[in-house]
Amino acid sequence: DLTGAIELWMDVGLPTERDIRKAAGRAKQVIVVLYGGRIADMWWTQNSKALLKINNLTVINLPDTKELTSISQRGLNISCTIQDGQIMVGHDGGSFEIMPVILKEPSSY
Repeated sequence: DLTGAIELWMDVGLPTERDIRKAAGRAKQVIVVLYGGRIADMWWTQNSKALLKINNLTVINLPDTKELTSISQRGLNISCTIQDGQIMVGHDGGSFEIMPVILKEPSSY
């Protein structure tokens, strides 16, 4: 914001618990978006106990990103529409849906 305070900290991937705690101490709201299928599930199993205690944290898992990986290419035109909790991904060759799974919602902001 205009005072230099961090309103939203967003991390995509599999960050360390330490990095998430650090972000939660600096930002009003922290969102972590996981992907990677089974690896993301294992990450959540290992870190969930500690992360569930962080009030300003949201954790979202994108469980099926194989199709997104398969269309990746240089010069790809892609668009995303988010509606009713679903992500519709459109690309040059068609479209598909990704259903995000909310693993943790914030307790307070």
